[in-house]
Amino acid sequence: MEDILVLAGRQFRSRLIIGTGKYRSLPEMARAHAASGAEMVTVAVRRVNLTDRTKESLLDYIDREKFFILPNTAGCYTAEEAVRTARLAREAGLSQWVKLEVIGDEHTLFPDTEQLLQATRVLVKEGFVVLPYTNDDLIVARKLIDAGAAAVMPLAAPIGSGLGVQNEANLRILREKITEVPLIVDAGVGTASDAVIAMELGADGVLMNTAIAQAQDPVLMAEAMRHAIEAGRKAFLAGRIPRRLYASASSPLEGVLR
Repeated sequence: MEDILVLAGRQFRSRLIIGTGKYRSLPEMARAHAASGAEMVTVAVRRVNLTDRTKESLLDYIDREKFFILPNTAGCYTAEEAVRTARLAREAGLSQWVKLEVIGDEHTLFPDTEQLLQATRVLVKEGFVVLPYTNDDLIVARKLIDAGAAAVMPLAAPIGSGLGVQNEANLRILREKITEVPLIVDAGVGTASDAVIAMELGADGVLMNTAIAQAQDPVLMAEAMRHAIEAGRKAFLAGRIPRRLYASASSPLEGVLR
């Protein structure tokens, strides 16, 4: 059977979500999107010209027949800012879905979870499908779900750091305890092996931007990420062998002639 990611009742064959920032050019971005196999693309509302569509926009390079647009509230530092930005995206016809970001610190870009929860509650009541970027705290994740979040999106490392999964234990705990909604790893992936690890830990998907956009060859990296997500997912479903301190012969000796 085909392995499908279901988010808020919508089905996606790809478990990779990609961004639109930091590319060297918009045509390069479009080529990377195609190579990634992704079906969902996140767009920073504040970076898009929503008033004068006669000017070139990154939206011109996204085929909306192939990609589902997920607006995000990047750059917002209060719940009020984030709510206003989400409303603007919906009014402009982008989507009633939102990747909700409320940043608490400009250097680490860690989320302000108090403001995040506040914004989630408001937007859910207004009919938005809210996918919040959060830390790796189980208690906060529970509160976001109770507030109506359609997914939980914990960071693996600081945004754009490329450090890879730095919080394996916490992500394992989240995977074990969060079953009501999808768990999407968001932020920190640097290369394909990082994406594999995130998926092997049981993430339902991975959202990334910098790892692809700032690679020396973004198109080739996008293709690598596509295969990494698929490989990590299959490895998780297959179930790895237990770790052992000592060797275990690949060819058992039972029945061997002596």
